[in-house]
Amino acid sequence: MTAAPPGRNTMTSSAPSVDLYCVLGNPIAHSRSPWIHARFAELTGERLHYEARLVPLGGFAGAVAQLAAGGARGCNVTVPFKLEAVAAATRCSERVQLAGAANTLSFANGAILADNTDGLGLVADIARNAGFDLAGRDVLLIGAGGAAAGALAPLLAAGPRRVVVANRTLARAEALVRAHTPLAMLHKTELLAQSTQALEHDFDLIVNATVSSLAGDAVPVPAQVLRRGSLAYDMMYGPAAQGFLDWATAGGAQARDGLGMLVEQAAEAFALWRGVRPPSAQVLQEMRAAVSAAAPAIPTTGAGNP
Repeated sequence: MTAAPPGRNTMTSSAPSVDLYCVLGNPIAHSRSPWIHARFAELTGERLHYEARLVPLGGFAGAVAQLAAGGARGCNVTVPFKLEAVAAATRCSERVQLAGAANTLSFANGAILADNTDGLGLVADIARNAGFDLAGRDVLLIGAGGAAAGALAPLLAAGPRRVVVANRTLARAEALVRAHTPLAMLHKTELLAQSTQALEHDFDLIVNATVSSLAGDAVPVPAQVLRRGSLAYDMMYGPAAQGFLDWATAGGAQARDGLGMLVEQAAEAFALWRGVRPPSAQVLQEMRAAVSAAAPAIPTTGAGNP
């Protein structure tokens, strides 16, 4: 008898049950995750229900315990609970240990397993959807907070020649580099920390992992980091990314927002839970069309709950 993939309900009955997943955050009403996972389920034939749940500040541990006790199979975690997700887990992946944050929890046999699919989603969007080969390239990662920490290990695993972590506060960049130095050595990648003010060289790929665009601030690095034809990537999408995208285009770079990262990190979580890889490129195309059309609402009903 073949075992079901982790996260799949194996109970048998005349009417198969529908597995429950959700995204926990505060705020959460803006989340597109329910629509994305509903489309993944529909396109793969997986029976599940995925919903958004608002969690009060200070109530994350209780919300996770309630989900697990109620038979849920897993959840995604968004701001401001990614650090608390690590503390709630009984086991953490190497990615979580390096990043210090988790965005995916799986509930199985009384255990809570934590993973971080943010960086995997970033690299998948860059490599598959943008068609950019990271191997042997020079990469600038702007920022040293949680977003940068989640991205760095998967970026290193893609085999670039050099990665520079640039941050306004140099000490934070240096701490992130120290934590990832063994991994960089394993992949024979030069890994350096610099302050944003000291950057002098240009790069093949520039990844903005700061909230500069969201805050309306200027891009925190000089324009000479851009090469004509380089890829400039903001982890934000929509209006929040526009300032960075305009700056990159003016510098002759190819500008790309983080909508693909959003879809691809969800695809990685879906694959962890269900053992099935969803057609993320199709869902990204649909999502981008919806965002471009400024659709007022996207259905959030799971495939198993019409």
